[in-house]
Amino acid sequence: MGKIIFYEDRNFGGRSYECMSDCPEISSYLSRCNSCRVDSGCFMVYDRSNYMGNQYFLRRGEYSDYSRMGMFESIRSCRMIPMHRGSFRMRIYERENFGGQMYELMDDCDSIMDRYRMSDCQSCNVMDGHWLMYEQPHFRGRMMYMRPGEYRNFRDMGYSNMRFMSMRRIVDSC
Repeated sequence: MGKIIFYEDRNFGGRSYECMSDCPEISSYLSRCNSCRVDSGCFMVYDRSNYMGNQYFLRRGEYSDYSRMGMFESIRSCRMIPMHRGSFRMRIYERENFGGQMYELMDDCDSIMDRYRMSDCQSCNVMDGHWLMYEQPHFRGRMMYMRPGEYRNFRDMGYSNMRFMSMRRIVDSC
């Protein structure tokens, strides 16, 4: 089980809110959120309510000032990433609705272009495990958290300007 503590001000100042599960609207508890401490577990944090907007992966540690880390100004929602023990499996597709080339991943892929000669990934099916997809090769740029399920069209999910070029399993024993 995970635990994250959000603080209104940088450097863990101001009022705080402790969270141990998903929270679609942090502003229900704090007027703003500018630092946090992850005591246990792993979390995805979002700069918009209801798990929308830019996403960042946080593991155990202290995050005293989001802006100095290149993050957004304030966290608006968070999702706890459940612990996964077992295999990882995800199918990626070149086109939306599982069309075009298909490749099955069971480990990290630092570049779909280098490994598969695949220039774009527009849909996927996560069968096992939890994954992070990155817009640039070598696990760089903006990211998106993928849990088991079918993702038929990334553009319909609000990622119309992003191309996912690398994928990483969330294997941390958070």
